[in-house]
Amino acid sequence: MISIRTERPADVAAREALLDVAYGPVRFTKPSQRLRERRDPALSLVAQEHGRVIGTVRLWPIAAGGRSALLLGPLAVHPDCRRRGVGAALMRRALRAAGEAGHAVVLLVGDAAYYGRFGFTAEKTGALTMPGPCEADRLLALELAPGALDGAHGMIRVGMPRRPARRVAAAAAVANAA
Repeated sequence: MISIRTERPADVAAREALLDVAYGPVRFTKPSQRLRERRDPALSLVAQEHGRVIGTVRLWPIAAGGRSALLLGPLAVHPDCRRRGVGAALMRRALRAAGEAGHAVVLLVGDAAYYGRFGFTAEKTGALTMPGPCEADRLLALELAPGALDGAHGMIRVGMPRRPARRVAAAAAVANAA
């Protein structure tokens, strides 16, 4: 049975080995990697079967057109486990968690034919650019809040993790009480 859960520190070596198998060293040369280097993800999930990590997906805080967003990737499934719905299950879980955490936009660089089934399109990414070469039709977005990318333009940059609204409200209440 396959289970999906939050990545743990003990999963790091298995995740990295999986990404090496899935993408090879080219994964370190991609423009999206520049947005991930030396940073912690906002969300990191693994798919596990019989104690073995067989899939991974991570989401990273970014700023897209001056808006807080998440960059999804990499999404990988071990070659022996593909075509079993593992990637789709990871994607659905990650998007649900992003929405539950209050994020309004998820972006990724990928194949529209694959990611379109999850609602990703290039419709509102035409005025956004990656920090490096990227085919415009491969920069895709999913608005978790309608209109979240309206008018967005400019370079996608490293973003700071957002605090959930309830923590922000609690911090403001404490500050106001002081």
